[in-house]
Amino acid sequence: MIEPESRAPRADAARNRNQLLEVATRVFLSADTEPSMRAIAREAGVGIATLYRHFPTRESLVDAVYRDQVTRLTDGARELLAELPPPAALRRWMELFGDWIATKNGMLDTLLTMIESGEIAHAQTQAQLLAAIDAILGAGRATGELRTDVTAEDIAAGLIGIFTVARPPEHRARAGRLLTIMMDGLRTTP
Repeated sequence: MIEPESRAPRADAARNRNQLLEVATRVFLSADTEPSMRAIAREAGVGIATLYRHFPTRESLVDAVYRDQVTRLTDGARELLAELPPPAALRRWMELFGDWIATKNGMLDTLLTMIESGEIAHAQTQAQLLAAIDAILGAGRATGELRTDVTAEDIAAGLIGIFTVARPPEHRARAGRLLTIMMDGLRTTP
């Protein structure tokens, strides 16, 4: 039996998929409840058939958005460290984490169902995010700018608390103040 060749998607198909991911992320971020697939397609400026061609189910779209954001957070830690001193990189990463948390509001029901069914490995995501925090913490410890007695788990718990009481985007200013307080406690020097 001859296997069909695996071809890279056409440029316009890849562009449409990326646009759909970006728009879905933005729509999920601003939604209080799960938006319809039709609303996402409309916002992206494509037909519903195009959306379903790339993401045949709501679950496939939620999975793609979720994985894209986890990748952005994990890759983002390395990228931020390449551009900024560790404390500034950690502060910026915290903001990205807040956006990730807020995006989940618009896809929460589907996401919880997928986690319960095992379609999304929550433990793996948690390990990836803790590793990203650890990378920034390690860099900050090496420069002497971040405390050595704080763990990635401590920071993750603090972030979840902050973004539970001050969800972006409507409470972005409050979240910013709380993140600044948290960062002040993480520095070795005032």
